Amino acid sequence: MKLALAEPKYLKESINIISELVNEARFSITKDAIELIAMDPANVAMVIFKLLSSSFIEYDIKENIEIAINLANFKQILRRAGPNDILSMELTDENKLQVQLKGTSTRTFSLPIIDIEEKEQKIPDLSFAVNVKAPCSVLADAIEDVDIVSESVTFMAEKGKMTIAAEGDLSKAKIEIKESNDVKLEVDTNDVVKSKYSIEYLKKMVNGSKLSEEVSIQFNKDYPLKLEFLVIDRVSLSFILAPRVESE
Repeated sequence: MKLALAEPKYLKESINIISELVNEARFSITKDAIELIAMDPANVAMVIFKLLSSSFIEYDIKENIEIAINLANFKQILRRAGPNDILSMELTDENKLQVQLKGTSTRTFSLPIIDIEEKEQKIPDLSFAVNVKAPCSVLADAIEDVDIVSESVTFMAEKGKMTIAAEGDLSKAKIEIKESNDVKLEVDTNDVVKSKYSIEYLKKMVNGSKLSEEVSIQFNKDYPLKLEFLVIDRVSLSFILAPRVESE
């Protein structure tokens, strides 16, 4: 296996974001992409990451490979990559992942491959009543606004409008996002669709805006939320977040 990236930011930013949710992860490296599907330790959020082979200037894979690594350690190495560095990765005979950063100087790091006891994750088959495409800044600003007043946030949607709202002991926040040239909104029902989620998790997920300028938001009534950040022919980073269903 020999892989080389001329734009390390897609890998660097993705691992930065994923490592906030997942400590250790197994990557599947195929002829088409590097992929990761992982759950956070609390089983509240799933991360689905795909870095396509078309992102790489060199992508030499003899056979499909699976490697598990500590993401905090990987993140520390990737942090050292400058925007103009060529980042290459290969497996060594000592069963380590060698990461090389080549710019004015050549820096080589090696990272141990680890064993992780986790069952293979499958992406759930979900159907959504609400599909929104919006600038990332709209969602990121809304999450910052509701973070002031509460730990959970309600997403609501009806024809032509999405509302993000939160309520604390004394304070309330409500952000209305109307359909426009920038915001595409599809609601497959005449009812108001409403679901509640953890703000703590959403604050980590909206960092996907470092990859893409647009986010896809999908949800249903008391149902998981899916956020997807996509750069065509480069990278896809998605999150599935379990709803907070509160007992009456």
